[in-house]
Amino acid sequence: MNGFLQNIIGMGDMSDSIIASDLLISTKSGVKMLAFAVTEAATAEARAALSAQLLAAIDMHDKIMDFMIEKGYYHPYHIEDQLHVDMQAARTALQIPLPD
Repeated sequence: MNGFLQNIIGMGDMSDSIIASDLLISTKSGVKMLAFAVTEAATAEARAALSAQLLAAIDMHDKIMDFMIEKGYYHPYHIEDQLHVDMQAARTALQIPLPD
């Protein structure tokens, strides 16, 4: 197993938060790219297909965000709380030993 992965296994809730955050960021990127693709699509059929995918991606983003809020991983309406979570994540990341 990868040394980095071995170091984050057992971090429990923190690794769940990292995975959820990564998924949220990836989904957000997908929403941006799909929105761009809709505006560049050459045919009505392509726009319709991309628009359907965009709506699905937005729905997925909402579900991930709701999950993160429920678990206390994400505080979009309380900046001080989110800053605390982000600082703790940064401190934890700095303590993970790098693989040799």
